[in-house]
Amino acid sequence: MKVLTQEESKRITDRIMSLTKADECTVRVTGGRTGNIRYARNNVSTAGLVEDASLVVQVAYGKRQGTATINEFDDKSLEKVVRRAEDLARLAPENPEFMPAVSKQAYKASQTSSRASAAIDPEFRAQTAAYSIEASRKNKLVCAGFFTDSHSFQTVANSNGVFGHQEETSIDFTCTVRTEDGRGSGWVKRSATDVARFDAREASDVAIEKALRSVDAKALEPGRYTVILEPAATSDLIGFMLGGFDARQADEGRSFLSKKGGGTRLGDKLFDAQVNIWSDPWDKDVPVMPWDAGNMLARERMNMIKDGKVSALDYSLFWANKKGVRAIGAPGNMIMGGTDKSTAELIAGTKKGVLVTRTWYIREVDPQSVLLTGLTRDGTFYIENGKIKHPIKNFRFNESPVTMLNNIEAIGKPQVIAGDEVPYSMLIPPMKVRDFNFTSLSDAV
Repeated sequence: MKVLTQEESKRITDRIMSLTKADECTVRVTGGRTGNIRYARNNVSTAGLVEDASLVVQVAYGKRQGTATINEFDDKSLEKVVRRAEDLARLAPENPEFMPAVSKQAYKASQTSSRASAAIDPEFRAQTAAYSIEASRKNKLVCAGFFTDSHSFQTVANSNGVFGHQEETSIDFTCTVRTEDGRGSGWVKRSATDVARFDAREASDVAIEKALRSVDAKALEPGRYTVILEPAATSDLIGFMLGGFDARQADEGRSFLSKKGGGTRLGDKLFDAQVNIWSDPWDKDVPVMPWDAGNMLARERMNMIKDGKVSALDYSLFWANKKGVRAIGAPGNMIMGGTDKSTAELIAGTKKGVLVTRTWYIREVDPQSVLLTGLTRDGTFYIENGKIKHPIKNFRFNESPVTMLNNIEAIGKPQVIAGDEVPYSMLIPPMKVRDFNFTSLSDAV
């Protein structure tokens, strides 16, 4: 399946609009190709290329909606998917929260694709895996990794004149390196829109170094410690918290931003003044589509947290209408402000503390306080007098990102991290945090 041009997508969406007899119609067309290579125990295990496309048609008769999907674009198939959506709409009960299709939107293009990423071939993927494997073998280590690259397109349209089309590229790389006896482990993650910003050697070397340095880990008594959290260690924690910025959850008393007795914490200072988090579709490091695919509203730059204060909540189209608030597209990325300091500089300024490479297996304990539990993994180290002194055994932690962002001592340079637990591209800095709560030890490496 080739990536459709804007003209080709427009012909498809126009044809759909001409076929439907419903009161309104929305169309989403997506497709492209995703390449991958996976390796384990210092050998490539799988490699491949997946090509796919999908057409989703949603129609409405009054407040009755029907949705149908197909992956064929000839005229007969287009008519079939329209009729199927219409049949389903006639059978459906009325949706009490139905919102009409949005009016025509002005979409400002964002730089979500790069030619270099679109041109990635099997040789490039093989070379990425080869460096990890060869360097690991040279150091008598065992590695496993997964590299994916994608080149895709997204088209949105509706019967009110909305139309948007844009291409997108991305790469994602993770690598775990372990000692042959399993006593040491290192891990790295890299994500980018433009593969020119990805260095397989640099990334693999990080995992290799952590694996070599993490052997013979010593037990450190659980308790509250000053920690330096690398970007990958904080991205999922903060991602859980950002889910609580949904306005409806806050208004209905279901999130940490709900105020006792009613209302929300909008405008309240809940975090350290150093904390600034915003969404920006046009950010050069984590660009995203200029529309929200769910309701086709145009996105805008949105300050979620400004100087520690809650600055905005995310309103769905229905909830914005109910509350009399102007609706904008839901955020597609999250960016946390930082400084030019490297992780090494944060370590150098720490008298005693713990360096955390990664958090893993995170679960929410209490949504009202965003209390989370999880484990450290793949490289946890004790810091003394500005240097890494020795590896330590992993911990289980019980901590809330709300509390964590109140205990910040220093922030470093942000790094791109694709969210695993949340649907965001994220730009997150390493940070030095006091009183991080480690509750017990874990023997896993």
